[in-house]
Amino acid sequence: MRLPFDIDLSGKVAIVTGAGGVLCSMFAEALAASGAKLALLDLNEEAVSIVAERINSGGGFAVGYKCNVLERQSLEECRGKISADLGACDILLNGAGGNNPRATTEKEYYEPGDIDSGIKSFFDLDEKGVEFVFNLNFLGTLLPTQVFAADMVKKDSSVIINVSSMNAFCPLTKIPAYSGAKAAVSNFTQWLAVHFSKTGIRVNAIAPGFFVTNQNRSLLFGEDGEPTPRTGKILAATPMGRFGEAEELLGTLLWLVSDTASGFVTGIVVPVDGGFSAYSGV
Repeated sequence: MRLPFDIDLSGKVAIVTGAGGVLCSMFAEALAASGAKLALLDLNEEAVSIVAERINSGGGFAVGYKCNVLERQSLEECRGKISADLGACDILLNGAGGNNPRATTEKEYYEPGDIDSGIKSFFDLDEKGVEFVFNLNFLGTLLPTQVFAADMVKKDSSVIINVSSMNAFCPLTKIPAYSGAKAAVSNFTQWLAVHFSKTGIRVNAIAPGFFVTNQNRSLLFGEDGEPTPRTGKILAATPMGRFGEAEELLGTLLWLVSDTASGFVTGIVVPVDGGFSAYSGV
């Protein structure tokens, strides 16, 4: 992996939740390449084992752990294992999150007659699906922070990075639960930064614009590989006219985790979006 610039995280222990995913596994690799020891957390044990193997074979140090970010007991068990294997947490990257079809409408706009047409409209959103999405994104950020920050407050300096979204700035059509949950993550980032401001913990968030991942690939491209109409709308609303490359998030990540580069930065949500959040459409 080629980093945009070098920082020294030697002696630091970094915990990444959702580390089996495309973006968070890349974040983990970048932190490892900067010298940190990595604890990779995910429900998918096989996925984090693969990421850990990739990091270790490249000269880094990583251990994968199966963990449910919505269960405190699972998190506490991981905390004990990580402390024994790597040491106490210095950097917490809350990357676990996602959407669910049960919390998604079929159409962008409600039209007369939709309520009785069999089309899944706002009125048909599944309560449990909405609850799952909100819990995964918001509680899946809050609970790991409660568990691991208990060690971080004892240190002179440590960093929490949350993963927000463009949906927090401007909600996308069809996905109200995900948009609301990411808005909560952004707000929580600011709250937490103030709450921990008298300790050595800085808290910030990255809000990616549109990047192709395993989660959204089917929404952006058809089975034939051609862009969907939704892709056309996204790119038309992105002044730079393209999707982001995953590696283009790394500069922001490394800046935010570096005490030297951003030691007086806390409570911000950084858009990395090709101009999407700045464009009115006119």
